[in-house]
Amino acid sequence: MSDPLIRVDQVTKVFPMGDLEVRALDRISMAIASGEYVGVMGPSGSGKTTLMDILGGLSRPSSGTYRFEGHSVEELDDRALAEIRGGRIGFIFQTFNLLPRLTAIENVELPMLYRAVPRSERRRRALDLLARVGLQERARHRPGELSGGQRQRVAIARALANRPSLILADEPTGNLDTVTGNSILDLIDELHRDGQTIVLVTHDPHVAERVERIVRLRDGTIESDQRR
Repeated sequence: MSDPLIRVDQVTKVFPMGDLEVRALDRISMAIASGEYVGVMGPSGSGKTTLMDILGGLSRPSSGTYRFEGHSVEELDDRALAEIRGGRIGFIFQTFNLLPRLTAIENVELPMLYRAVPRSERRRRALDLLARVGLQERARHRPGELSGGQRQRVAIARALANRPSLILADEPTGNLDTVTGNSILDLIDELHRDGQTIVLVTHDPHVAERVERIVRLRDGTIESDQRR
């Protein structure tokens, strides 16, 4: 049997706060197979954001091990970790995080620029991705000329630019109305049906109904891990 895409073993994350230490994660262990659609839920302060930061290579564990695609992340230097973060993981944020001076197609091209993808290939792939999310007609528009739902679609296209093996989505519908949010979730569902591994943080039980498996955190520990 092949190794899981993600394996987290006894991961702890501690933040110093003056003379005190805040234990944001406390001996978390879990595995996620390629192609899974996992929701992460929990109250504010439960450790959701810290866990996502570690899974995305934005932060390192204080102790424990995290293996991504067979690589022991805590043993990688900063450059190697940045390579994984930029090339193998796509991020979708609640606030879109698009660069306002760039057009939609330029925002989608940006991750490929950092990876030194040739200009003609960047442009072709970005146009294909915008078409996939239904925004080929808006390729030359800047974020300020797009609706919230359209901006999130651009962000999804950008997340797919380097053909990642993992998509991390942090409250992707948090700034959208219900109808627009559902259309974004439909798109994420489609990505999953196409075989994409997705880990989605949400506080909304209606959003969580779409995932295959729910990991609930409380006080930095896994309270439950259930498949639907």
